[in-house]
Amino acid sequence: MGGVSVGALTVETVAGRRALRMRGEVSLANDGGFVQMSLDLVPGGGAFDARGWTGIELDVHGNDETYGLHLRTVDLVRPWQSYRQTFVAAPGWTTVRLPFAGFTPHRVTSALETSRLRRVGLAAIGRAFTADLALAGLRLYR
Repeated sequence: MGGVSVGALTVETVAGRRALRMRGEVSLANDGGFVQMSLDLVPGGGAFDARGWTGIELDVHGNDETYGLHLRTVDLVRPWQSYRQTFVAAPGWTTVRLPFAGFTPHRVTSALETSRLRRVGLAAIGRAFTADLALAGLRLYR
């Protein structure tokens, strides 16, 4: 991809809660522009059926910056394709709800099919800034 953004992922206690913490510098130089932490929802890359849920809920702590939650399905083949929704991570623990209906296709023409989810990623993307995002919980909600 050619980018020069730099990031690190650690497990640590942030404001009293155990969390994954993504920190880094997002750079637009050399066609770059993101740092990301992601998780395959099914070992081996299979599909996860989330049709019974309304969306994804996150427990986050940040630095008042805007981040993205990116979803990928088993149907997407290019690394830049995803379904995206943004949120602001406040500088204190907050719970953010992101309904599936609010995700928009990115470089893909098909609508999000929640029965075919493969991967979820939290990204600092698209502009130069300092990323500092902690995640203490990620779950589906009805």
